[in-house]
Amino acid sequence: VQLQASGGGLVTAGGSLRLSCAAPDISFEINVMGWYRQVPGKQRELVASISSAGNTNYGDSVKGRFTISRDSAKNTVSLQMTNVRPEDTAVYYCNAHLLLGMSYWGKGTQVTVSS
Repeated sequence: VQLQASGGGLVTAGGSLRLSCAAPDISFEINVMGWYRQVPGKQRELVASISSAGNTNYGDSVKGRFTISRDSAKNTVSLQMTNVRPEDTAVYYCNAHLLLGMSYWGKGTQVTVSS
């Protein structure tokens, strides 16, 4: 099972970008969906997550700039990125964590923010 992420690319600092992710092959209930990011040499870090109840959690560096949303009926999650900064440059991965305990990842989408 692999999640399908899209929307990455090159954006100028201060601009906006929207990432989307779908989990069409998951038939069990998804508890939490989220976005993580990773740069070379560093650990993967949480960007934002959203529970099935709609509770959200954001990494400190993106609070007030990024917004996560979810369509549980369609098993999709999106990340609206605004006022992006060069330090937001990373590979972004979407994640789906099931109530059963399994966790699935997308292949990653590159986001590059130019100054």
